[in-house]
Amino acid sequence: MDHFVINGGSRLCGRLTVKGSKNATLPLMAAALLTDRPVMLQDVPDLADIRNMVGLLSELGCKVDFSPATSLDAAGGTMLLHATDESQSHARYEIVRTMRASICALGPMLAKRGFARISMPGGCAIGDRPVDLHLRGLAALGAEIQLHQGDIVARVPGGKGGRLRGARIFLGGPSGSTVLGTANVMSAAALAEGQTIIESAACEPEVVDVAKLLNAMGARIRGAGSPRIIIDGVESLGGAEHRVIPDRIEAGTYMCASAMTNGDITLDNCPMDALMAASDAFERIGLIVAPETGPAAAGRDPMRQTVRVTSARALSPVELTTQPHPGFPTDLQAQIMALLCLADGNSIITERIYPERFLHVAELSRMGAKIVRQGSTAVITGVRKLVGAPVMASDLRASACLVLAGLAAEGTTIVNRVYHLDRGYEQMEERLRALGASIERVREKQAAPAGETVAV
Repeated sequence: MDHFVINGGSRLCGRLTVKGSKNATLPLMAAALLTDRPVMLQDVPDLADIRNMVGLLSELGCKVDFSPATSLDAAGGTMLLHATDESQSHARYEIVRTMRASICALGPMLAKRGFARISMPGGCAIGDRPVDLHLRGLAALGAEIQLHQGDIVARVPGGKGGRLRGARIFLGGPSGSTVLGTANVMSAAALAEGQTIIESAACEPEVVDVAKLLNAMGARIRGAGSPRIIIDGVESLGGAEHRVIPDRIEAGTYMCASAMTNGDITLDNCPMDALMAASDAFERIGLIVAPETGPAAAGRDPMRQTVRVTSARALSPVELTTQPHPGFPTDLQAQIMALLCLADGNSIITERIYPERFLHVAELSRMGAKIVRQGSTAVITGVRKLVGAPVMASDLRASACLVLAGLAAEGTTIVNRVYHLDRGYEQMEERLRALGASIERVREKQAAPAGETVAV
């Protein structure tokens, strides 16, 4: 498996373009199954998860032509999707196990084809994570759902000629609303008969982006971005072109990198409107996130701003709790923990979305961090410096956290199992190197375990 070798201490300076959002692109791709007309997506990032979804959709009768970006400065590539064969409706375990977001294909397939069979993603048990909310929502729309040999088997009464029916659906769960579940049910309801009202819908910008594409395809959806989404079903959807929103988690990650190295990074295509909670936390810590002003910034989309990220010499401690959007995102919890390892004083992070999402704590401790975990809360006591060490990445965001720590550490850090990073950060080592980091990927012959599934 590949690993990164990082020689810490370099100050990061320069300019980056934030890539298209992984967590938006995956359900956007699945939405192409709702129509027999072509769907074009722009600003698509070139990631392992994206290519796995290409493989899945290809098996489901959807032709996919993906032209990745040819420059580090581009926000992403172009993807043309065209579902031409509706006879294939089985998403096999061999593909689904590599990526939890494969579940996004369930709603579109069911609504358009009347039948869908998809392996339980990652071997997840219903109830442990909100796959049950996906199924509860689709069942409320009239789907007949069974579990058979590890697969979810869903049917519309009447088969391909039948239609789902609109309903009032509550999608709240013990950890809040479900992003992929909201996208799944919203996509299915777009072709249902009558009106659907989703209560406790996820408010994340990725859900808003899916709704924008569906409306461009002819759907009638309003309220996306609020806890109540109203969908008036239509008989069919057409093709559309859509530009994927920038990745707010990637933007937040590079903001942390700038602060941890006392850097000066300018981010183009930065979704500041989706980063208000993170920006508030960064400001309290001591980051200076300054949007571009002047004629060039006039009328610019708040989701596509240019910002300059610098920081104060002394970083201040904070108390944070991860929450569903618009709260502080769980996908930035690990990265900001690495940042707070260098703050002056004691910080507290409480994880409300995935209470066990602290596997990076032990690895940061190997680098000299002082962190005490008690249940879903971690107390971070800032240290003067981190020290390079061999560390093991456990999931996508923990991998980014360890890379950030290595950039700021004294000496050499080896980050193992960086195939996790390839799921959510396009060419991360090359982009950091362009900012002045001393980071190299060491390639090994052994392939990454394709069946391992982690939190997105």
